[in-house]
Amino acid sequence: MFQSSYAGVTDISAPPIAEQRSHTHSLHGDDRPDPYFWMRDRHDPAVLAYLEAENAYTAAIMQPTEPLQATLYQEMLARIQETDLSVPVQKDGYFYYTRTEAGKPYTIHCRKQGSLEAEEEVLLDQNLLAAGQEYFALGVFQVSPNHQILAYSTDTTGSERYTLFFLDLATRQLYSESIPDTSYSFAWANDSQTVFYTQVDEAHRPYKLLRHQLGQTIASDTLIYEEPDEAYYLSVYETRSQAYILLELSSKVTTEIHFLDANQPTGNFQVIQPRAPGIEYSVEHHSDRFYIVTNEDAINFKLMQTSVSAPSKDHWQTVIAHRDDVLLSGVSAFANHLVIYEREAGLSKIRVRHLTNQQEHYIAFPEPTYEVYEDANPEFNTSILRFSYTSLITPRSIFDYHLDTQIQELKKETPVLGGYDRSHYISERLQAIAPDGTAIPLSLVYKKGTERNGRNPLLLVGYGSYGYSYPDAFSSTRLSLLDRGVVYAIAHIRGGSEMGRKWYEDGKFLNKKNTFTDFIACAEYLIEQQWTSPQQLSISGGSAGGLLIGAVINLRPELFKAAVAQVPFVDVVTTILDTSLPLSAMEWEEWGNPNDKIYYDYIKSYSPYDNVAAQHYPALLITAGFNDPRVSYWEPAKWTAKLRILKQDKNVLLLKTNMGAGHAGASDRYEKLKEIAFEYAFLLQQWQLDR
Repeated sequence: MFQSSYAGVTDISAPPIAEQRSHTHSLHGDDRPDPYFWMRDRHDPAVLAYLEAENAYTAAIMQPTEPLQATLYQEMLARIQETDLSVPVQKDGYFYYTRTEAGKPYTIHCRKQGSLEAEEEVLLDQNLLAAGQEYFALGVFQVSPNHQILAYSTDTTGSERYTLFFLDLATRQLYSESIPDTSYSFAWANDSQTVFYTQVDEAHRPYKLLRHQLGQTIASDTLIYEEPDEAYYLSVYETRSQAYILLELSSKVTTEIHFLDANQPTGNFQVIQPRAPGIEYSVEHHSDRFYIVTNEDAINFKLMQTSVSAPSKDHWQTVIAHRDDVLLSGVSAFANHLVIYEREAGLSKIRVRHLTNQQEHYIAFPEPTYEVYEDANPEFNTSILRFSYTSLITPRSIFDYHLDTQIQELKKETPVLGGYDRSHYISERLQAIAPDGTAIPLSLVYKKGTERNGRNPLLLVGYGSYGYSYPDAFSSTRLSLLDRGVVYAIAHIRGGSEMGRKWYEDGKFLNKKNTFTDFIACAEYLIEQQWTSPQQLSISGGSAGGLLIGAVINLRPELFKAAVAQVPFVDVVTTILDTSLPLSAMEWEEWGNPNDKIYYDYIKSYSPYDNVAAQHYPALLITAGFNDPRVSYWEPAKWTAKLRILKQDKNVLLLKTNMGAGHAGASDRYEKLKEIAFEYAFLLQQWQLDR
C-alpha cells in the first residue's frame, strides 16, 4: 500500500500521491481491485485533504504563470462590453430583455410595457440573489400568462437541484411557498394560478410531475405522473400556441408525450403515442393538428401530422419524407408558417413553408461554415422569426427574419471591443480520412498570415457523443490564442450528428471507438499537412469530450504535447454500473449496458481510467467540480491518482477541483474568465508562448 503523502503537506512542489486502498468489484469474472474507489466518499476527511493537496500543488506549479493569467484575463475582459443590453423580446405588449452592468457578475432581468421608451421594470436582479453565495445559477424563469407573477428557481451549489419561488410583480412580494428539489422544466396553465413542475430523485433524475396552486402549501400539490423507469427523464412545457401543456418522457432513444388543454389544468393528460423502444418523436401544435418529427423507419427523421382529436400514430400523415442525406432537426409552428430546421453536409439550414400556399424557401447564409439557432420566439401570431447566427470569425448576431418578404434585419451583433476585425482571421473546412475510409470534417480558424510550416501551436478540440454537433461558433476569449499564433481546430468526429443521425449511430455502443480513431486521424492529418507537429499539438475536451481526451492519450500519447480534460467522464464502467449515481441508467442507451458482458468488455477496453498504462503521457490539466451531478469529482480525482503512479514521463500533471461549483464551473462571469485564462496559461506555457 502506498502511504498518503497529502496530509500535512509541507512541500507543495512535490505532486501528491494518493493512498491506495483495496476494493474489489467483481463482474463477469473481473475481480481486479480499484485502489481509489474510496475517493467516492465526499465526507471522508482524507478525500478533502487529497483534493486540497492537489489544488495546492496545481497553484504552486502554475504560480509562475500568474502574470500571464492576469494579462489574459485583462485581454478577455477588455473585449467584453460589460454594460450591455440584450435584444428585447416582445410578448403581449411587453418587451422583455436582460442587461449587465460593469463590475456585476450576473444578469439583470427587465421589461417595459407598451414600448421600448416606457419606464424600465426590473423583474429579477441575479446579483442580489447571488450576494454572499460562492455559486449561483438561475433555472426556471417564466412569467405567468397574465404577466403578473414570475416563477423562478435557483441553485447555490452547482448540484442542479433547484428551489422554485413565485414573485408577485406588482407588490414585489414572494409567495409564502417555495418548492425544493425541482428541475429545469416548468409550465404555467393559462389561468396564471396553476403551475406544473418536475422534481428530481436522489440520482438527480427528474421523475415526478406535480401540479401546484399558487398560495397553497406544497403538501397539497397533486402528483400527476411518476416515471419508474430509471432510463427516462421527465420534462414539461407549454406549446407556443399556449393551447396545450406537454409532458415529455424521454430516454436516450425513446420518447412518449402526453398533452393537456392549458385552459383545463385539472384535467387529465392524454398520451399522443405510447413509447416503443427506439422510437423518438417531438411535437409542435398548430390549430387542430400536431406536427410530429419522428425517427420511426427514418434514421434522419421525417415530419408527420395528425389531428389533435386522433393523435396516435395510426393517424399520422407524411408532410416531409425521410431523406438519406438531410437530418431533420426539428420544426417550429407559427400562425401562417412552418419553420423547418435541417442539417445537410455538416451545415445547419432553415427552411420556411407558408401554410396557406405551401410555398417554400431556404434562408441564405453568407459563410462556408457557421452555426444558426432559433432564438426567443414566444409569439405564435407573428410573421417574424428571430434567429441567432455565428461563425468562427463572426460574433453572435441576432436577426429578425420576415417570413413573407424574406428580409433579414440585423438586430444586434455582440460587440467585441478593442478593434476586432474579422478580416484579419481565416476560417475553413477541411477533411481528414479515418482508418475505415470515412471523411471526417475539420473546422479551422487562425490569424491571417499563418503559414503551414509544421511549427504552429495548434489546439484541437472535439466531443463526439450524444449526437451533439460541435458548433463552429465565435469566441472572443479564443482571440487570445489566435493573436499569439495558435491555430484552433474542431474535429467533427462520429458520435455527433454533424453528418446526420448515422454519424451519431456510428460513434456509439459497439462503434464508440470510431470517435477516438476519428480524432486521432484528424490529429495525424493536421501534422501531415504541416499545420502543426506533435511537439506543438495540444488537445482539449470537456465531460464526454474529456472521455475522448482520456481515450486518445491512452492510445496515442506521442501525438500530443499537452491536453486539457475538463470535468472528464473517465471512469465509464464503474459509473454507469452504479444506478444510484445521477443519470447512470440513462447512459446505457448511449454507451451500452455493462451488465451485458459484450458491452462490459467493450467499454472496459476504452474507458480512460481502466486503461492508464505505464507509458509517457502529454502534459495534463484536469479539472473537476466538487458538486458536479453529471461527472462526479472522483472520476477526475481517481484518474489523476492512477496517472501519477503509472505514467513514466516528467511532464506536468495537474488536477484543479472547484470546491464550490458543479459541471459548468464558476457561475460568476468574471470568475469564468479567470478559469479560461488559467487553462490558456497552462497551454501557452506548454507551447512556450508564456514569455
